[in-house]
Parts: sequence; structure tokens; C-alpha cells
Amino acid sequence: MSVEAMLQDMIDQLTDAMKDAAKHDKGVNAAGTRVRKTMQSIKSAAQDVRKKVQNDRS
Repeated sequence: MSVEAMLQDMIDQLTDAMKDAAKHDKGVNAAGTRVRKTMQSIKSAAQDVRKKVQNDRS
């Protein structure tokens, strides 16, 4: 997978999480859990991007 595609996937996940973030701001605790889960996924994906870029430099 290209770095561009990996970043686009992260952007899509964040865009989808915006709906849950709005629900969380209104007091829906389950939406907050979904936001945290998405953020953990983004964190992992960001690390994968870092690894790919580093490997491509070598």
C-alpha cells in the first residue's frame, strides 16, 4: 500500500469519527468509546506510515 493511500485511509477514519465526536459532545458515552477506538487505530496506522517511510528511505 502506498503512503498516500495509507494517509487517505486515516483521513477517512477521522472523517467518520467526527459524527461520533459530535455525539460524544452531546453526552453520549458510547460515542466517546468509539472515538477512542478510532484514535487508537489512527495511532497504529500512523506508526505504520512512519515505518514505511523509513524503510523506503533505506
